[in-house]
Amino acid sequence: MEKRIVNPWKWQDARSYAQAVEVKNAEATLYVSGQTAINAEGISSNADMATQLEEAIQNLEQVITEAGFECRNIVRLNIYTTSSEELWPHFKLFQDWVTKHGMQQASTVMEVKSLFETLKVELEATVVK
Repeated sequence: MEKRIVNPWKWQDARSYAQAVEVKNAEATLYVSGQTAINAEGISSNADMATQLEEAIQNLEQVITEAGFECRNIVRLNIYTTSSEELWPHFKLFQDWVTKHGMQQASTVMEVKSLFETLKVELEATVVK
């Protein structure tokens, strides 16, 4: 697989994403449903935004790993949140995770009216190998 990052500017680097990602000769593509802070028993979290973000990241990483893919090969990662204002103070958790895996992905952050049950943040990914 060949991956090419397209960044006409530098400002996005501080926000842990790329403007575009081109993929050639991919062996496989994994489309991951939105991952949230739902535990193994299917119970939605009532925790604060930071805790839910950490749990959503862990769940996303588990799905990707169990599918035989690597987080470093996430090429698109959308973040849905019920409160951007609540998310931003904890965004470093997300950025540290991106840095840990050496990810360079196209991303969109979108505030939505609501998510399933008590959830505050959802991560949706596309991964290649």
